[in-house]
Amino acid sequence: MISGVIPIDKPAGFTSFDVIAKLRGILKIRRLGHSGTLDPLATGVLPVFIGKATRAADIIPDNKKRYTAGFALGFSTDTQDITGKIIEKSEKRPNKEEVEAALLGFIGKQEQLPPMYSAIKINGRRLYDIARRGETVERKPREIEIFGARLTAYNEAERSGEIEIECSKGTYIRTVINDLGERLGAFGAMTSLRRTYTQGFEISGCYALEEVELAAKNKEIEKLVLSVEGCFKAYPKIELDERTERRFKCGVVLDEKSLGFAAEDGIYRICGSEFLGLGEIKAGALRVYKSFWGSEND
Repeated sequence: MISGVIPIDKPAGFTSFDVIAKLRGILKIRRLGHSGTLDPLATGVLPVFIGKATRAADIIPDNKKRYTAGFALGFSTDTQDITGKIIEKSEKRPNKEEVEAALLGFIGKQEQLPPMYSAIKINGRRLYDIARRGETVERKPREIEIFGARLTAYNEAERSGEIEIECSKGTYIRTVINDLGERLGAFGAMTSLRRTYTQGFEISGCYALEEVELAAKNKEIEKLVLSVEGCFKAYPKIELDERTERRFKCGVVLDEKSLGFAAEDGIYRICGSEFLGLGEIKAGALRVYKSFWGSEND
């Protein structure tokens, strides 16, 4: 069975689940998953995990993301993007220097209030379901971090432009734009969103659904599948010999004598005849942290 990751360039108009459903039909594989949900409006990097690799989706250590987003000033919407209903307008016309200065103020750690139109659950209900009923609920701000933000284009006459943002997991770019508009006193809404990097995957290495479909038709899908080990390059690597690999797979705790060396406490990539998964060393002993061997149904 195929196991690994295919980085997809998600097209506009598709939900992340739509992509999974489409790939299930193309690959004839049920066990698929993704990390980092994208709204239908958004395009760009969507890592899709296949078979045993689905075990990795929630534990990838690199949580940085990078986006290119279009925006328009002069109005705000209930969804904070162009798909929503206009709720406020402004005639103010900030110049490029004012937009750049306000944008720089977002860099760093901060608290962000999740938008009502989001997939966050409160008391078992999705916020967007509550919002569609015309209701609102109290939300708690969440800590995010913006590592970098720059204005890449701005048309003062049209009050529209584009920004590039590198941020932490859980950051809502449309909320950043909404808040940017408020800081400028001009309101604002996101008009487009493209994710260009997430969890170690660059947009340049992503495949369109049509490319995956063609590869599957030509029985060359393995050429597109990346090893799940690449998701964990942030962790140091430990190589096991054949005997020690068997013991590790049986759940045996390996001490320094068994490993043949001493290692600091922490998480490690464990490899033998194949990528076995992640191990954790505590007090000099190596234990299984997350396994990637066995059948896909294990």
